[in-house]
Amino acid sequence: MPSESGFGASDGILLGFFLGGAMDIVQLGSAELKAWMDEGRMFCLLDVRTDEETAVCSLPNALHIPMNLIPLRQNELPDDVPLVVYCHHGIRSLHTAMYLADAGFENLYNLQGGIDAWAAEIDGNMMRY
Repeated sequence: MPSESGFGASDGILLGFFLGGAMDIVQLGSAELKAWMDEGRMFCLLDVRTDEETAVCSLPNALHIPMNLIPLRQNELPDDVPLVVYCHHGIRSLHTAMYLADAGFENLYNLQGGIDAWAAEIDGNMMRY
């Protein structure tokens, strides 16, 4: 039976089923990522956007592997440090992080809102597209 919000208990179960591994991926905000960088925290920043997108803007020291090449190149990813995955708005990176979780990777983070959120919240000089 739906609650006042319009969602019932079974809706939560279905949502969990459809999101599956997404619930295991930590959403990392731009401010949190900036703090990690400022602290010198060890992590790998993985940019899964296309070559055309990275030509517009990118985050420093990011490893660029387009999303469609992840299955072929996942052996290049470190498994001993947190892995922060990002794309334009955070959707492709979330799907990539879910794929990597299924492949056995742990300590996965998705940059919430992607590089667009970073540009809006952290680096106002970064070109947006």
